[in-house]
Amino acid sequence: MSIPFLKGHGTENDFVIVPDPDNALDLTPAAVAALCDRRAGIGADGVLHVVRSAAHPEARGMAADAEWFMDYRNGDGSVAEMCGNGVRVFARYLQQAGHVTEGDLAVATRGGVKTVHIDKAGDITVGMGRARLPEGDVTVSVGGRTWPALNVNMGNPHAVAFVADLADAGDLYTPPPVSPPSAYPEGVNVEFVVDRGPRHVAMRVHERGSGETRSCGTGACAVAVAAIRRDGADPAVSGTPATYTVDLPGGRLVITERPDGEIEMTGPAVIVAEGEIDADWLENALR
Repeated sequence: MSIPFLKGHGTENDFVIVPDPDNALDLTPAAVAALCDRRAGIGADGVLHVVRSAAHPEARGMAADAEWFMDYRNGDGSVAEMCGNGVRVFARYLQQAGHVTEGDLAVATRGGVKTVHIDKAGDITVGMGRARLPEGDVTVSVGGRTWPALNVNMGNPHAVAFVADLADAGDLYTPPPVSPPSAYPEGVNVEFVVDRGPRHVAMRVHERGSGETRSCGTGACAVAVAAIRRDGADPAVSGTPATYTVDLPGGRLVITERPDGEIEMTGPAVIVAEGEIDADWLENALR
């Protein structure tokens, strides 16, 4: 027996895609971690489990609005609410598989239903919803240095710190300490940001459950929101959209926040390979 899979990435945030419309596969945390292992498995930052919303207990309530559910898992097997790059790759897979065409579609996630637009030019735009800015001061520390951070929730939690140099983030192999711990009871994604020009920033990120990744879509949105607030360009106040370019190690994303608070993320999504997971290998990997 074998299990079909594909491999894709969005600005080098890479994923194993497992099509499973009827939710017939038992993707345990150990199985996900084995698939994402870069030496003994396929290798990825996470798994995109493709399921029809009506077939998944966490998504049935969204089935009327979105046919497909992105059951996203981090590289360590833990469950995540959302993944912005993952949504774009998820949509690209649906397009390649013939489930959708260019234009608009809806994708169910644990962070709610996301609107997606597949452009003829190739880029994919995702409606990421509104950012929440929980109250309270937050700090991030690396190597004895500490910076103030902005607590931004994009359906998943982020701590955004502006630094002088991206090297200040250290190796990002382990989660940077964030205080107070009570601000993030389920862990946090931590972004370090520098300026590159007017409304243009660059970032590095430690994603909870994955370590440093080449890109993080929700993180790029959180960074844009933090930069917009820092620069006094809040669209709710000015009445005009604010668009920021965010450079990541794996590429570039363009983030727009609108006066109503809605955030859109535009960037590439690529399917690079497809094949079959050997069921015997997976079973042995879990022993």
